[in-house]
Amino acid sequence: MKKSIKAIIKNALEQAKKEKLISSEKSVIIERPKKEEFGDFSTNIAMLMAPDEGETPRKIAEKLCPIIERDEAVKKCEVAGPGFINIFIETNFWLGVMEEIIDKGQAFGDSNIGEGKKVQIEFVSANPTGPLHIGHGRGAAVGDTLARIMSSAGFDVTREYYINDVGNQMNTLGRSLKYRYLELLGGTEPFPDDHYKGEYMKDIAKDFITKFGDKYKDSKDEELTEVFTSFASDSILSGIKKDLKDFGITFDQWFSEEKLHREKLVEKTMDELRASGYVYDEDGATWFGSESLGDDKNRVLRKQDGSLTYFAADIAYHKNKIERGFDKIIDVWGADHHGYKGRVDALMKALGQEPEKLEIIFIQLVSLLRDGVPVAMSTRAGEFITLNEVLKEVGSDACRFSFLMRKSDAQLEFDLEVAKKQAPENPVYYVQYCFARIRSIIDFAKESGIEVDKKNTKELIKKLDAPDELALIKYLASFEEMIEKSSIEMAPHRVTFYLQDLAGQFHSYYNKNRIVGEDKKLSEARLLLASVVAGVVKKGLSLLGVSAPEKM
Repeated sequence: MKKSIKAIIKNALEQAKKEKLISSEKSVIIERPKKEEFGDFSTNIAMLMAPDEGETPRKIAEKLCPIIERDEAVKKCEVAGPGFINIFIETNFWLGVMEEIIDKGQAFGDSNIGEGKKVQIEFVSANPTGPLHIGHGRGAAVGDTLARIMSSAGFDVTREYYINDVGNQMNTLGRSLKYRYLELLGGTEPFPDDHYKGEYMKDIAKDFITKFGDKYKDSKDEELTEVFTSFASDSILSGIKKDLKDFGITFDQWFSEEKLHREKLVEKTMDELRASGYVYDEDGATWFGSESLGDDKNRVLRKQDGSLTYFAADIAYHKNKIERGFDKIIDVWGADHHGYKGRVDALMKALGQEPEKLEIIFIQLVSLLRDGVPVAMSTRAGEFITLNEVLKEVGSDACRFSFLMRKSDAQLEFDLEVAKKQAPENPVYYVQYCFARIRSIIDFAKESGIEVDKKNTKELIKKLDAPDELALIKYLASFEEMIEKSSIEMAPHRVTFYLQDLAGQFHSYYNKNRIVGEDKKLSEARLLLASVVAGVVKKGLSLLGVSAPEKM
């Protein structure tokens, strides 16, 4: 906004200092009170200043209130409780915000709070040993939406997928394909319990036969890595990319773990950390001394049999991220990786970085329901509900919105039947219907000969002074602040919460007020307000990667 409430308070602090009423300053923290009687904004600035000022917060607040009231945007200022400052804003200020929202159009909500800082978000990064399941889908929705939000807030964002294509799991994948391949060719050797049993392996085996026939019927184990493993991983990775594309997600970078080994980056990183005193040998193994850096214990990098652990590759990968010059590194991981945080924080310290440079977002489990009844997620045969299956049943919009209905570290229940309903209890439908309803109202008004006079918006805005209209404008004004908070706190669920509240406020307004009525100018003003609501809903949905259909 042209004049933010923070700027108003900051100016008041500077003036109070000039007048020698205070001697210190603090960063301004603003809240929006839940109850209207507590004003439009509230700040605890007096409480923050009290220790430095040597006075009670209430006395400081009583000094600041009259100065804050000098600003023409402020109607009145009150001291509440032990020293909260409640600020009431003039109606003209809100009407001016409405003008600004109209002027900015779909750019409203964008800001430069990120100042072009380079941010890398690594998400999904599922092993290429099977198709994506709905847990991966939730991580994909969180990572991609966060990337959209941070881009809107002025960060320079890179989306990255880390392909874990090295190690025993890949050899097991290759053997799994060989067993299915031989099985389809009439072999009778039993399928091992610790291999990948899913039906998808049979499909890959059929594709393998289509390409190679029985050429590898008598192949030896040493041929597995080159032929069976690469075919299976390529096939699965291709499926993963297709599922993500169908989910509206693209990556700027697909980073292969194999590159780390091929370019000797794992060994080089270990050598550098050894030279710094953080890597040592003991009991026939190589260790990272992470305990001295805050981890709960030291970590093995190379086992006694000479093989490297997954963490050995992780240290090289994170060093690579740092060397690419990112100001902030964000890893979106499944909840099962929670124990990794201590060792990765220790790694950042060992590499000479502040641990805060790396942020880990943990994605909790998704429980799938059908009309409130839990759906079996997996079986002993290796089958599980894939993201692709859920996308086909409920669509990308319902999936993405539903996956963002809770904080990422909270478990989520996803009811397939609710997600398909065209009813208010379906959250994505409720929000999308708000946009479609407004488009329908605008079309109806046009047929009735009423359209907004865009050359006269300032005069039309002045008519929007009813309490519920001002309440809508005030909530619209908080959109930019909400995006900034979402980007700083890395909390994309804030957008879904905001959109549901905005849709609820508009539906309530529509039910109480006739938008297209006999008073043409009032109708135009209300149409203008409705169109602004629609624009913000559309922008919010785009941040979630969700469509805004004009008809439903």
